[in-house]
Amino acid sequence: MSMPLSEEEQRILRQIEEQLQSDESFAQNTSPSGMYRQSAKTVRWAALGTLGGLIFTVVTLSIHFLLAFGGFLVMLACALVIERQLRAIGKVGVQDLAASLKNSRIGATRMRDRFPRD
Repeated sequence: MSMPLSEEEQRILRQIEEQLQSDESFAQNTSPSGMYRQSAKTVRWAALGTLGGLIFTVVTLSIHFLLAFGGFLVMLACALVIERQLRAIGKVGVQDLAASLKNSRIGATRMRDRFPRD
């Protein structure tokens, strides 16, 4: 059983809501794309690290197997970072990120259509 808010509490709550609505950085951080932005950056860097580790492993296989194994460990560590970040984001977060990427591509296509190259 909950008690209704007093007039003063309702007034304070309205003030907080108004301040949050006018705060653009808060709105960006709590938007679906903003909430997962840091995790998405981490996943991108880890994917590049995985690719770099793979290339390093292949190149160093002809030099020395321990160097190649070091590249493999880098690749494995980056893959684990990707897995952890994707678990932290969750299924809904991955879908939100995919939708925001799709929307950004659509916006880029519209820009290209507006300014054709001759």
